[in-house]
Amino acid sequence: MINDLWYKNAMVYCLSVETFMDANGDGVGDFQGLQRRLDYLAGLGVNAIWLMPFQTSPGRDDGYDVSDYYNIDPRYGTLGDFVEFTQGAKQRGIRVLIDLVVNHTSDQHPWFKEARADKNSRFRDWYVWSKEKPANADEGMVFPGVQKTTWTRDEKSGEYYFHRFYEFQPDLNTANPQVQAEILKIMGFWIQLGVCGFRMDAVPFVIAEKGADVKTPKAQFDMLRSFREFLQWRKGDSIILAEANVVPKENLQYFGDDGERMQMMFNFHVNQALFYALASADTRPLGKAMKETQERPQSGQWGVFLRNHDELDLGRLSEGQRQRVFDAFAPDKNMQLYDRGIRRRLAPMLGGDIRRLKLAYSLMYSLPGTPVLRYGDEIGMGDDLKLPERNCARTPMQWSNEPNGGFTKSDKPVLPVISEGPYGYSHLNVAFQRRDSESMLNWTERMIRMRKEAPEIGWGTFSLLDCGDAGVLGMRYDWRNNAVVTIHNFHDQPVEIVFKAGGEEGETLLIDIADGSDSRADEQGRHHMVIEPYGYRWYRAGGLDYLLKRSDI
Repeated sequence: MINDLWYKNAMVYCLSVETFMDANGDGVGDFQGLQRRLDYLAGLGVNAIWLMPFQTSPGRDDGYDVSDYYNIDPRYGTLGDFVEFTQGAKQRGIRVLIDLVVNHTSDQHPWFKEARADKNSRFRDWYVWSKEKPANADEGMVFPGVQKTTWTRDEKSGEYYFHRFYEFQPDLNTANPQVQAEILKIMGFWIQLGVCGFRMDAVPFVIAEKGADVKTPKAQFDMLRSFREFLQWRKGDSIILAEANVVPKENLQYFGDDGERMQMMFNFHVNQALFYALASADTRPLGKAMKETQERPQSGQWGVFLRNHDELDLGRLSEGQRQRVFDAFAPDKNMQLYDRGIRRRLAPMLGGDIRRLKLAYSLMYSLPGTPVLRYGDEIGMGDDLKLPERNCARTPMQWSNEPNGGFTKSDKPVLPVISEGPYGYSHLNVAFQRRDSESMLNWTERMIRMRKEAPEIGWGTFSLLDCGDAGVLGMRYDWRNNAVVTIHNFHDQPVEIVFKAGGEEGETLLIDIADGSDSRADEQGRHHMVIEPYGYRWYRAGGLDYLLKRSDI
């Protein structure tokens, strides 16, 4: 059974169909365009694609306001196009994960339209209502500064409805058994069309108690187990990747003590500490966050990432730490969002410094978990801060120096392609970088290959190494008598370090996975090395006799 856990050593690539590739020239990406780019993704080393929402939607929240769970938004194609895409992905050994957005629907969904029109409708209890505006209606907003309340009066029904997010996204009453049955039906439908799992949106809100009288919502964790059991029954290797930004002590409740709930969760706790380390060259909070999230079931796995399609949420950092990150990466108010996050892409946050970009991604690939790479980050795409809220980091993929970056033949793309400055498509695109052996794209392909050849990271247990400098992070992974050691220097200057690799007696040699150079330990078992500014090392550890027997050395 353990060998079926494919996600433990996978490489996940997140993309939006809308902004990835337009095949029919209407300015909007589509599944036919995505189908044409499957060979590119396979060549990059991707073996799982996570699709952002593509179901029928008014599009007021980038597709997260779903109005039909059983269809494709016509701008992206048809169900036939989708099946052709999933089949093409399967032929290339690529699994498909899709967003499962079931905390809320669009207010244009037929369920809500009927619920608001008739209090006796069978869909009335599919949503959460109150005759009076609850006292806590102005608390708990997900988008502070943009969202004013969580309860809005519906003029048609004369009552207030609950919405944890925008007012056009009424929350589903997920405690209703009929709603839960519908969620299972939605998952089953897409599984039949070739999907291998789901990235479940806003999981803590999905399972939280809802209602006007609820002051401290309790989490209904049994709901997660029923989702998991259904999926495993329908398709044994399907998974749920949970978006759950919770404190470490709650992690096991989402995974399940025996791994009977979510297979994967995003590690937001480590992500925030990682950016503090990049801003301050102090890795101690990062090491602490890694230890705090170390415990998980054997079948459970973290999804590790740098930037995603939302803002970089820094809400769990201390006020001083958060300000340090703001000062380093988002000094202008226009770069910040919701009083807690940064809305930029990674490359401009790091000032386009290729050394820091490679350090950050080398670190991501070496963190305990499964890496999740966002489209465009493999070439170091930038952002457009003139666009509102999160859209600034959701611009179309830059394929070439053709008009609109080769994304579309239309002169009216769904979002403006970045055309000016250091991140403009005329000089930052896939086509140019494919021909440059030292480009970010080709470096990313090599790193993905190296990460896959180090299954110890995905499967093994880690320990932190004492490198004698808070700005240097050393990690060791052990699995099946194999070991991998990684070292990352967060300083902007060379650092000389002395460390022990942490192995048993006889492990006196480290071999660099990338270039084959070695580091021999001294008589005390210590390794001495100088690492360049923002430098990194990946090593295999072991005695010389053992290493010489390995086929990959």
